[in-house]
Amino acid sequence: MRRALLFVVALLAALAIPVQASSGDSARTAEPLRIDASAWYLLGEGGLVLAQRNSRRPRAIASITKLMTTLVALEHSRPSEVVRVPPAAAGIGGSTVFLQSGEELTVAELVHATLVPSANDAATALALHAARGSSTRFVSWMNAKARELGLTDTTFTNPHGLDQPGHLSSARDATLLVRHALGVPFLRDALGRTSFSLPGGRDFPTTDDLLASWPPLVGGKTGHTAAAGWSEAAAATARGATVYGTVLGGDTRAERNDALRTLLAHGLASYGRIAAIDSSRVYAEAATGYGRPPVALVAPRTMTRTVLRSSELLERVVAPSAVGLPVRRGQRLGRLEVWDGDRLLASSNLVAATTVTEPGLVGKAQWFARRTAGNMWELIS
Repeated sequence: MRRALLFVVALLAALAIPVQASSGDSARTAEPLRIDASAWYLLGEGGLVLAQRNSRRPRAIASITKLMTTLVALEHSRPSEVVRVPPAAAGIGGSTVFLQSGEELTVAELVHATLVPSANDAATALALHAARGSSTRFVSWMNAKARELGLTDTTFTNPHGLDQPGHLSSARDATLLVRHALGVPFLRDALGRTSFSLPGGRDFPTTDDLLASWPPLVGGKTGHTAAAGWSEAAAATARGATVYGTVLGGDTRAERNDALRTLLAHGLASYGRIAAIDSSRVYAEAATGYGRPPVALVAPRTMTRTVLRSSELLERVVAPSAVGLPVRRGQRLGRLEVWDGDRLLASSNLVAATTVTEPGLVGKAQWFARRTAGNMWELIS
């Protein structure tokens, strides 16, 4: 026969694959997590909960509210629309970009003013414009969006986040909210800016101190009121992993910054890069016949992936027990899959590592003669 029948090899292995780590990462993950905040929540890849404390306890979240405000405003108005600032917006207290009643700005400018310098007047102007002057209607949209996103600990009573009875959320909900907001390109761009300018030479820095001082930070939203303390929801990325976290109720601005950086760095250190598929490894061997050597099956190229350090990966190989000759180097002969739980982490064809030629008539005759002689000797002995 020129080709042997194929059979399936299923290799179900818990792989202890070494993870490539930068210096100090392993030590950080081994240390107990100390976060100076009243509540925190940390999500990893795929929504995996990596750490939490008091994460479902309802609390004031201050200007983290503005993530929802801008989400809803963009659902009900276009960035290019012109907004005439109403007196109610110009007179709002707290953080401000000093909007004047009657001045005209675009929705896009107001979104950036709401998120970068965290302006209460800009947030109010957005809400009143989108809801045609009704703050009550806009807040009802915010609460409906919260239900849609699964923010079950959240109730909004205003669009700016100033302390008000019943205006509450949680560290868990704020983290889910910032993850969703950063998935909107327009908002992701705004949340990643270190400053913003309005017409008339009005320049404002971001309230997010870590954007300029800690490179892994993607973007986030700060908040501070007497009831909320110093708080922030944000995301960070490194070595192919992105984590999302929230700290609520810090005592000082510096304490909040340290707490958030520690939380997100802990999340990033939980991940590493591995060679999920290694081109230097032989995954299977297939017999070739006629006394020729078996052919090794390899992956054409190495594939690196980011995985949780504690992951146990599952490897599945489908390969032939024997192949007909000739075999060409690079010939596709099998399949490899690497799974992380129910997620396909990487997959590849398996190919012949070398060429194995088919013998000619003389070579085949010699092989048959040797095999016949060997079989007869076994019978006699």
